[in-house]
Amino acid sequence: MGYVARLKQEYNDRVVGALRKEFGYKNVMQVPKLEKIVVSRGVGAAVADKKLIDHAVEELTNITGQKAVATVSKKDVAAFKLRKGMPIGAKVTLRGERMYEFLDRLVTTALPRVRDFQGIRATGFDGRGNYSLGVTEQIIFPEINIDKINRINGMDITFVTSAQTDKEAKSLLTELGLPFKKN
Repeated sequence: MGYVARLKQEYNDRVVGALRKEFGYKNVMQVPKLEKIVVSRGVGAAVADKKLIDHAVEELTNITGQKAVATVSKKDVAAFKLRKGMPIGAKVTLRGERMYEFLDRLVTTALPRVRDFQGIRATGFDGRGNYSLGVTEQIIFPEINIDKINRINGMDITFVTSAQTDKEAKSLLTELGLPFKKN
């Protein structure tokens, strides 16, 4: 057949059955799945220095293994000296095998490298089954060489699922290995 990511195989083998038992789904197609992961970073200082966008795009590309794109402003903001169409961030949308590979690396290597890590908060759900997580330092990823970075920045990671409720999405993400804090 071909290469199948470890977490995708685990989803098919174990997670689908566990979620069907927990929520009583009659059909396999009702079981929620992870549709995409969006990794984004805002670079507010890019108004003054255009090279910061290139660094952000390069770092996100190294972290995710997929080419990042620069995001541009949608409107003028005079207080920030921002014009419409200026690059102010970078993002990557991961789907399929790369999505599962990134999630695997996030859970097994990156999150345990966070200082004083006790788990991620369960308050980042949006009410429609999607979860957003903020990472304060990009150096938790082993792909980043600490000698080559010019400044420490954070990033946002959004997990988009096909779940209808936050409870279903939390169960899915917990089964996939995200370490939520115990209340």
